[in-house]
Amino acid sequence: MITGEIKSQVDQIWNAFWSGGISNPLEVIEQMTYLLFIKRLDELHTVQEKKANRLGRPIDKPVFGPSPEQQRLRWSVFRQLGDAKTMYEVVAEKVFPFIKSLGEGSTYATHMKDARFTIPTAALLAKVVDMLDAIPMDDRDTKGDLYEYMLGKIASAGQNGQFRTPRHIIKLMVDMMAPKPSDTICDPACGTAGFLVAAAEYLQAHHQAAIYADAAAARRFNSDTFHGFDFDSTMLRVGSMNMLLHGVENPAIENRDSLSQGHAGVEGQFSLILANPPFAGSLDYESTAKDLQAMVKTKKTELLFLALFLRLLKPGGRAAVIVPDGVLFGSSNAHKTLRRTLVEDHKLDGIVSMPSGVFRPYAGVSTAILFFTRTDSGGTDHVWFYDMQADGYSLDDKRNALDQARHETNNLPDVLRRWQQRSAEASRTRTEQSFLVPKAEIAGNDYDLSINRYKQIVYAEVQHESPKKILAELKALEAEILKGMEELEGMLQ
Repeated sequence: MITGEIKSQVDQIWNAFWSGGISNPLEVIEQMTYLLFIKRLDELHTVQEKKANRLGRPIDKPVFGPSPEQQRLRWSVFRQLGDAKTMYEVVAEKVFPFIKSLGEGSTYATHMKDARFTIPTAALLAKVVDMLDAIPMDDRDTKGDLYEYMLGKIASAGQNGQFRTPRHIIKLMVDMMAPKPSDTICDPACGTAGFLVAAAEYLQAHHQAAIYADAAAARRFNSDTFHGFDFDSTMLRVGSMNMLLHGVENPAIENRDSLSQGHAGVEGQFSLILANPPFAGSLDYESTAKDLQAMVKTKKTELLFLALFLRLLKPGGRAAVIVPDGVLFGSSNAHKTLRRTLVEDHKLDGIVSMPSGVFRPYAGVSTAILFFTRTDSGGTDHVWFYDMQADGYSLDDKRNALDQARHETNNLPDVLRRWQQRSAEASRTRTEQSFLVPKAEIAGNDYDLSINRYKQIVYAEVQHESPKKILAELKALEAEILKGMEELEGMLQ
């Protein structure tokens, strides 16, 4: 966790951008990302130098060449230029074109080709460089937490229903899926790569020895484990940098419109999908992948993404994905077909219904988390339901942190615990927060997956007075009112 002092330093940088003329939060993040990348390249070169000096041999594949011109591109060199105008010219005209030309070594570098340097003044650049340099970022965890804190300052919804998934919800989903070093993990609508980052952190925390057992294992972790798709070039850069700062050197973050016909036919590649795809909007039939349309005839993006997840998963692959509540009970043929497919043709493992305030202040839509396994041969016996009523934060636009240790204000630990022991949930009644529902009952309800269809509400018995007693009390009250009115009339005479 980053300290309050570091948060204050980040806030000051943020405010400097705003007062310096960059008010779009995503543009602030992007420009800070470029500077962090430049700083990171210098740090990598410094490590190379130390290793080469220790071994007494030249640097193998140096980031910067030995010439004065190349050395001038290093963060540690240009930041010491006394004149802000000179530093601005070096960064804008030399350093930025240099990092745009980098095409190998990291996914982030690959996505730099259409980047734009938009810091407007030399004074702002000099100020931000000094501020960034003052933040201690030697520790990988600090770098990652710092970047996540910056991303948390994006306080407006994106287009087409895109908005940032709360990190505690992402962590819950990852903990419930418990990724393994052998998994190939994908988020087909990755945005800032929050799900992939959380999965990487889980593997680093629980399988450190396995993922760094040897060079091949480390290479698999850094290059082959994590896959993310997005068609927003800014998000590709931001997501790639997020992974870099969390210790994943070369994730497969690709520019891909996952639902398009241009990417049809890609299937059976991943063992775990974690996603919160765009909810709003609809697509033209002509531009949507024909193999998805064959699975479910619809224009709705939330349904098309569910079909996509099934297509991308390997047999035996698992998914934890967020969907709007309408997916669970929608009455169209597409809704029913997809739900029946999940229940009958694959294995629907569970549904966590979330309160509508989880995505505030971005949106007030009610959502749920679907957990399923691609089997191509059925396998659903019972579906586990959980009625999440509190996520540890207030459910208004402020989203203030509440007591994380009390179940009444934070259900997340209970969700994870009961998921891990869900085979023992058969004895729980429908009046409790979690319970199992047999497949036959779901099929009998036309594959309605809304928790309200199965949850039983216990109503408290209320004792009412008898009608005679209520009438008598009304008469007495009326008599008292009449008496008061007569007294007022007497006072007016």
